[in-house]
Amino acid sequence: MAVEKLRYSAEDLKEFETLLNDKLEKTINELEHLNHSIKKDTSGHDSNHSGGKTLEDGADAFEKEQLNQLAARSMKYKQQLEKALVRIKTGTYGVCIDTGNLISKERLMAVPHTQHSIEAKLKRN
Repeated sequence: MAVEKLRYSAEDLKEFETLLNDKLEKTINELEHLNHSIKKDTSGHDSNHSGGKTLEDGADAFEKEQLNQLAARSMKYKQQLEKALVRIKTGTYGVCIDTGNLISKERLMAVPHTQHSIEAKLKRN
């Protein structure tokens, strides 16, 4: 009878850690760019601009809202990546929280912050 592996090897964990750190660095850079875009004045109007909403004002507000949503999504993703790095340190990375089985390496390479195996995810949907 074959015994199923319950943890990834140190070599595999190092590979996942590198992947997570790369994604985290890109996400942090993206967040900085988004925050810069949110803060900068995108109205393009001079100080003599009369009151009242124009189409440009509406477009600017819509763009700013879109940027805020992207920033919120990126912040959540950043937190998920950081939690995955903690799971590597605590030895729980790669273990499905629903089934207790090892999550496939292919799934972790595609979605390195996941805590659910494909089987568990399909059952949830």
